[in-house]
Amino acid sequence: MLEEIAADLHRIEIPLPGLSLGFVNSYIVRNNGRSLIVDTGLYNDECLETMKAAQKKLHVDPRRTDYFITHSHGDHLGLVYKLVQRESLIYINELEVQTISKFQTRLFSAETADFLHISGFPEKDPKKIIPPRATREFRTSVAPSFTLVKDKDAIERGVYNFTCIETPGHSKGHMCLYESARKVLLAGDHLLKEITPTIQGRNDGDNPLKNYLASLDKIDRLDIETVLPGHGPIFDDCKGRIEEIRKHHEQRNREIISILREKERSIYELAKLMAWKTVSNSWESMPSAQQYFAAGEAFSHLIYLEKKGEASKRVNSGEALYSCT
Repeated sequence: MLEEIAADLHRIEIPLPGLSLGFVNSYIVRNNGRSLIVDTGLYNDECLETMKAAQKKLHVDPRRTDYFITHSHGDHLGLVYKLVQRESLIYINELEVQTISKFQTRLFSAETADFLHISGFPEKDPKKIIPPRATREFRTSVAPSFTLVKDKDAIERGVYNFTCIETPGHSKGHMCLYESARKVLLAGDHLLKEITPTIQGRNDGDNPLKNYLASLDKIDRLDIETVLPGHGPIFDDCKGRIEEIRKHHEQRNREIISILREKERSIYELAKLMAWKTVSNSWESMPSAQQYFAAGEAFSHLIYLEKKGEASKRVNSGEALYSCT
């Protein structure tokens, strides 16, 4: 689907074959000089065909197009490797480039193995958890250079003057674009209308949920009338949605504390007892990859609660065990 949002600003639904999300929103800012595409889709021929058809219909010249990648997840980044031209700029945050490097050097697989061990996950082999597509996205014959952007950097295209906003949480270097004159936020996966962005815990001393909540506060201070999300419908009640997401994480924290009051739990055991909105009828029927992301979500809350002094951790044979303080 191709939708005109405003003059020279269009949304494309790029299909995501094999993913439950269905599609990713890619946004084209058309300009007589150089156009800008925000997020692209998977490294996939079906995605490429959809993107090329939209470019042709909008008379957007791929040779005069730059790209802004909100974060390095494959459904937002992957297709840029098929689209990029010699003259193209790819704007992205430095922390996301570091994440891409982890995929390319297989460090991501090693970190996944570490998490499977500390979480008490029954499966210890990352190859049986991470789908092959997740790493294939980053192993291409093309190695484009990136143009690094940071908080408050400006990107101008035609009548649009965007400000880059660092919004860590969903990923370490997640970035949004804000157009203050038109009160528009290109939100990537920081704000979604129909689902809550996943916040994954990391065994590196980071506190991603704290970072995400701070990023919500940062966006809440802006004057925003329209949110252009990475998935799902465009929406206008930015403050209302932020409050809903805050309440969701508060409820999750209360749920976890309630479970930990019963007895000490591993990350995996905790995640198994939490409520999840999935098509699976039970935890046992959930695919292992889905269980892995659920455990990562639980881990982000455990880190947050431990830092606040509401949960405590001890390590037994390399496995993290949590209890309520």
